[in-house]
Amino acid sequence: MKKSFTEIKRVCKSILINYHFSEVKATRCADIFASNSRDGVYSHGLNRFPVFVDYIKQGLIHAESEPELVERNGLLEIWDGQQGAGMYNAAIAMDRAIELAKESGIGCVLLRNNNHWMRGGTYALMAAEAGCIGICFTNAIASMAPWGGSQPRLGNNPLVISFPYHNKHVLLDMAVSQFSYGKMQEYELENKMLPQFGGYDEEGKPTKDPSVIRKNKSALPIGFWKGSGLALVLDILLTGIGGGLSTAAITKSGKEIGLSQCFICLHPKKFHEELVEEIFQFTKKDTEGNQDEAVYYPGERMLATRTKNEREGIPVDESIWKKVMEL
Repeated sequence: MKKSFTEIKRVCKSILINYHFSEVKATRCADIFASNSRDGVYSHGLNRFPVFVDYIKQGLIHAESEPELVERNGLLEIWDGQQGAGMYNAAIAMDRAIELAKESGIGCVLLRNNNHWMRGGTYALMAAEAGCIGICFTNAIASMAPWGGSQPRLGNNPLVISFPYHNKHVLLDMAVSQFSYGKMQEYELENKMLPQFGGYDEEGKPTKDPSVIRKNKSALPIGFWKGSGLALVLDILLTGIGGGLSTAAITKSGKEIGLSQCFICLHPKKFHEELVEEIFQFTKKDTEGNQDEAVYYPGERMLATRTKNEREGIPVDESIWKKVMEL
């Protein structure tokens, strides 16, 4: 089935208002959920909405909380999310990072005591829309074993970078596992195997079965030891600077709450798009002539999906839609 962006946003907003969200907060959160699905990131759009509402019901997300500035050191600010709505707090943090960057060329906001921000690309794209460069990352509950280990001890901590490019913004939004857990959920809902090995089964053997990987929390790090190291240092940076919960502490709580996120924004006097164009022309040139598919820059296919979904409607899983309508 397919739904329009407007309908998804309207339904999500109405539900959030029923759970004591303000008009402004409900509108912004609903817009992010709908936008994520529109852009093809279904796992962090409507598919995630029932989980988000369940966390509100459990008192894990505080509907009325607002983020607060707790420390300022030059162009670095530390904010506390007060256990509020993760995507709303994250948007406020990036708004502030953009404001700092527009004033001084660079701004950095570290947000602690927040909740899941859904799609990290949302906030880096905010910077690109403002004519800036956005760099974001978050920590998370443990769902990946460190290289050389066998138990989940690392968060699948995504790294996100975006910058403007001829109004077709570049967006690198990468989990540090071969497949994000959200993407694996999409494969599981469609009863499909992953196209490549994405994690390990109960015997420690590589598997393409997303349901097994999600159950075991045994995702495969990108680049093996390199992805493992990247996940670790991102957690260290967030926790060490912001003083919030580490992946270890989040995992001990048993719920993915109290996360930390970083929002860096750069506003250069000139961004040399002609040189970027040169890089893309070189990279996308098929010198061998035997490519199975075209070469895309990060975010290019997302923009194509956005256009398609705006034209034809956003694909919605019927079981998910039923859950949403019952909230």
